[in-house]
Amino acid sequence: MTYCVGIRLDAGLVFLSDSRTNAGVDQVGTFRKMSVFEKTGERMMVLMTAGNLSISQSIRELLSDYQDANGNTIWNVQSMYDAARILGEAVRVVHQRDAKALSEFGIDFNVSLMFGGQIKGERCRLFQIYSAGNFIEAHNENTYFQIGEAKYGKPILDRVINTATSLDDAAKCALISMDSTLRSNISVGLPLDLLVYENHHLAVSRFVTIDEKNQYFQMIRNSWGQQLKAVFEGIEAPVWDINAASDTLNGHHSTASANNVHCKPVMVMHPDMSPAIAGTSSLQSFAEQSVNRHQH
Repeated sequence: MTYCVGIRLDAGLVFLSDSRTNAGVDQVGTFRKMSVFEKTGERMMVLMTAGNLSISQSIRELLSDYQDANGNTIWNVQSMYDAARILGEAVRVVHQRDAKALSEFGIDFNVSLMFGGQIKGERCRLFQIYSAGNFIEAHNENTYFQIGEAKYGKPILDRVINTATSLDDAAKCALISMDSTLRSNISVGLPLDLLVYENHHLAVSRFVTIDEKNQYFQMIRNSWGQQLKAVFEGIEAPVWDINAASDTLNGHHSTASANNVHCKPVMVMHPDMSPAIAGTSSLQSFAEQSVNRHQH
């Protein structure tokens, strides 16, 4: 599997990908998931891939030379939208060629692509392309895309990233997002490829391959975990006393019924038991138990 994240900002674009691929726990390989298509001063485009490696590589190789019915290629179109459309057509060409044969061996046509960059005369743009060749574009309401193992690294992106985020802060956030994924999923692994593109530069602005010896990434891995733990330990533990202040778990107990908030769990009794036989009352909440103890 893999994890890739792309971020579109007012200042430019940030791309980050891992390089692990596997076909089981004993067949782990390293293949780079990021490819750059660049004509300096005219266009700079980045493709990141997740899913079946053979399909991804076929699409990447086809894309560089592919022409549509009107002779358009990613090298001569005048907008990133048209470049994304050509990429979508390339996906469908590979699907038409390979999908049936793959299905006969029980292999799905599984691929996810992220494609972004800038062509001279228009703004930076970022797209996510699906297995059917259709695609969506990132806008101000959703400034980033993820492909692959996305869930682990999403929370930090949602909390930090917006269109005004600087390129350096976005790169840092992407690396923290990747660190969260690396810690939780063994199918994602080093080395990483990090590319930063500055708006209107029309060439790669900054690029680095990050391995286990990279000091900055090691600092992020260590300090982020330590600071998260420190923040966690600084938050008070829950207090269950109904008579306590309103910022405790049962602080609003008196309004529970009005707000349709349940203060008791749903109880499923043993088939041989009933309230009459057991001689027990309904289960009390922690707060109710606390009140009863104080009354007695």
